[in-house]
Amino acid sequence: MTRSEGLFARARAVIPGGVNSPVRAYAAVGGTPAFAVRGDGAYVEDADGNRLLDYVQSWGALLFGHARGEIVRAATEAAARGTSFGAPIEGEVLLAEHIAAAVPSVEMVRLCSSGTEAAMTAVRLARGVTSRPAIVKFDGCYHGHSDALLAAAGSGLATLGLPGSAGVTAGAVGDTIVAPYNDLMSIRAAFARFDPEIACVIVEPIAANMGVVPPVEGFLQALRAVCDEHGALLVFDEVITGFRVARGGAQEWYGVRPDLTILGKVLGGGFPCAAVGGPRDLMEHLSPTGPVYQAGTLSGNPVAVAAGRTALELIEAEDPYPELHRRAGHLAQGLRAAFAAAGVACTVNEAGGLLSVFFADGPVTDSAGAHAADHARFARFFHGMRERGIALAPSGYEAWFLSAAHTDADIERTVEAATEAARTLG
Repeated sequence: MTRSEGLFARARAVIPGGVNSPVRAYAAVGGTPAFAVRGDGAYVEDADGNRLLDYVQSWGALLFGHARGEIVRAATEAAARGTSFGAPIEGEVLLAEHIAAAVPSVEMVRLCSSGTEAAMTAVRLARGVTSRPAIVKFDGCYHGHSDALLAAAGSGLATLGLPGSAGVTAGAVGDTIVAPYNDLMSIRAAFARFDPEIACVIVEPIAANMGVVPPVEGFLQALRAVCDEHGALLVFDEVITGFRVARGGAQEWYGVRPDLTILGKVLGGGFPCAAVGGPRDLMEHLSPTGPVYQAGTLSGNPVAVAAGRTALELIEAEDPYPELHRRAGHLAQGLRAAFAAAGVACTVNEAGGLLSVFFADGPVTDSAGAHAADHARFARFFHGMRERGIALAPSGYEAWFLSAAHTDADIERTVEAATEAARTLG
């Protein structure tokens, strides 16, 4: 028995499924989860001594790779001064100032501890500002696990959502409308049917929880126009894209300003930290200045904000995006060539430095296309890459994340491994 197998057996005795977030259980790919013990730059080491080139990077949180020295020092120094106060601190002011300076639509922010919490707050704020009950989300986009946002698609073009999890009641999603991603007709249909009940449209500007699915040309711009026309708010969930595709996030990348922005992952520099932000006139509806309630004991945690502020300072100092985008594009091209040489039907989507592999014959532009891909083949590819020293997310519905620590040599090594693994897929 390997050490990971032993740890997993112990974990299943005391943790549901043996994991604290479901995808980590390897249910989509089979096998035993590898328990991580340390990370260094682009690499991660597991409990069995395997050192792997890592494209998970804590699900995109580690823009500068594992254990970047400046971030570790900032967190360590902050912890030595006190790990939590439950009181205002200078560090949260400094982080908020960095966010407002970087993200085009943001003048004020409210810090919290997770993307789920930030998304829940953004929806509550949109409803409080507009005095409307309904929200529109897109099938395949994930905005955390609050009840109203765990809605599954119905059978129509744009329909009221169905509970997406046991324990979520029909009432909890009764005001959630689910539409196909990248389908402008569905949005117009939703507003034609439910206007003026719609408070907001919430969207991942680059979908990255059904695999990476970029917006089709004009999609985000059309959402902005439709929301303006009907008096609804546009909410960008930039938990993944914020500070990852550009300093100002996907809204800078695509030139579309939302009303509210949800941030996380990179924002915390590897620590639990998230935020909702927007213009002053909207944000001041939050308590204590307004009637929309939100609170959190660990919001603005001193260790998390120190790590996050240092990550944003590194972004300003180093501008990692040109190299990240170049290397991601190189990797995507190399993967396409590897699968083509092996005669394996595959679509590699890449946008803003994010990419994913779909074993599908044609383009993947929505959740239906992502589900139709051959996920059993992805599972074989996942294990084939791991055998060759490459760590991928254990699901075909997840993104690949590069860090600033990945090198051209790492990309070449990955393409070589993919070329070998592709030949085994049949």
